[in-house]
Amino acid sequence: MNLQIQKKDTDNHIDELVLIGEVDAYTAPKLKETLLESTQKQGQKVVVDLSGVQYMDSTGLGVFVGALKSSQQSGSTLTLTGMTERVERLFEITGLTEVINIENTQEEEAR
Repeated sequence: MNLQIQKKDTDNHIDELVLIGEVDAYTAPKLKETLLESTQKQGQKVVVDLSGVQYMDSTGLGVFVGALKSSQQSGSTLTLTGMTERVERLFEITGLTEVINIENTQEEEAR
């Protein structure tokens, strides 16, 4: 499968990215390029909606670690939203839930 990245520029300081598809070794370079473009902007708030992502591998996790580092270096913020239970589990297993801001998982929304 492929990965669609829809970028919504809500205002000058907020980039919202909506991901649909799979994040893997094949699609990660495209995602990395888009994320770094946003997170390298000084003071930018970057929100990534993962509700359309059904599969992610370790390459995808690496992209988000890189985006987090980029955001910290530029003084921007990175927030992940809408994770499916399956994708959130990957972040939990690797301990990334402790370092990346994650909000509104689909499980929380169902409650």
